Amino acid sequence: MKLDPILTKAIRLARRRNYNEAIKTLEAEVNRYHGSYRYYYLLAVSCLHVNDYQGALTYFKLARDVKIRDPQVLLGMAVLYLRRGETDRAVDFYLEVQELDEKNRTAAKALKIIRKFAGQDNISAWLESGELSKLYPPLPHLPFSMGRLVKPLAVVLGAALILCVILALTGVIRIPGSRGKRPGISGVALEREDREEPMETGGLYQYILTRNQVFENYEKALSLFTAYRDEAARIELNRLIESNAPEGIKAKSRHIMGYMEVPGFDTFKRQDNLSIAEVRKEPVLYRDCHVIWRGMATNVEVSQNKTSFDFLVGYDTRKVMEGIVHVEFNQAVALNSEKPLEVLGRIVPISGPNGLDIRLEGVAIHQTGLLNQNGN
Repeated sequence: MKLDPILTKAIRLARRRNYNEAIKTLEAEVNRYHGSYRYYYLLAVSCLHVNDYQGALTYFKLARDVKIRDPQVLLGMAVLYLRRGETDRAVDFYLEVQELDEKNRTAAKALKIIRKFAGQDNISAWLESGELSKLYPPLPHLPFSMGRLVKPLAVVLGAALILCVILALTGVIRIPGSRGKRPGISGVALEREDREEPMETGGLYQYILTRNQVFENYEKALSLFTAYRDEAARIELNRLIESNAPEGIKAKSRHIMGYMEVPGFDTFKRQDNLSIAEVRKEPVLYRDCHVIWRGMATNVEVSQNKTSFDFLVGYDTRKVMEGIVHVEFNQAVALNSEKPLEVLGRIVPISGPNGLDIRLEGVAIHQTGLLNQNGN
């Protein structure tokens, strides 16, 4: 993918080992590249090479917020923890890289080194040898020049575009975000009778909306749903269902929910993730929404067809705990309560001592395994 001139210039500087100039070029454009993975990653690796380890950690964390399981970012996090002598955390990251890329040579090499120099004194001696830089993640490559391939590529792309249009029109493939094209659902657009149906009165509602707000919320939910952003759409639909909206619109909202998909770690839209604090403020609004939270498990109970534990959300760094939520899986799940983990779960409002609270119905767990200490 072609980069813009600023990133291209910075990559050229870094690949010529002019890391300070690359950093200077990039940091001057911090506002322009807010949320850019390539920007954060290039800055992080450049900081590594000039021994600015705090800067490298900051930018690797920002890159990881964009791509949480990118192997290159995980390699960067691992090498920083290894440098600090926190070999257990470094091992976790290297094992996670191997889960994603079994043939990753850097991760394999790092794990062999850790096994070979087991013990704080041995690792410290190895670090002082200056060999750590051999485990640094690679710098990005310069964009490939398409020069002489422009015309034949244009022909190929044109043919591919025509084929995609034909397949989309015949329903063989879907175009994400195309309105009303999600399979198996129809008749959810607002009709004139929906707009003329009277608002509900005389009941107790969580949310009181005007007629225009009802229509706006519904259209927003439908737009999000057709863009395959189910979690964001569900919030708007929950608001309508718990409001004084007409029953016809509520029925259509429930109908849409019936076609929503359960996400996986690879399909979950990270931009729609919620914090435990905002969920606890309005549990009803976030009913059945899926979240991915990091933390530690405690009070773990595992039986043949059930696993439950108290989840210390945000405590994966063992510094700040955002809250505790009870998690239940309807199957036996192997986990290590001494290791950080990520939980993908569905929010379920429950009655608590101080009103409504929440629990998580578990969907999936991600937790990196332990390094076998005997080297097998």
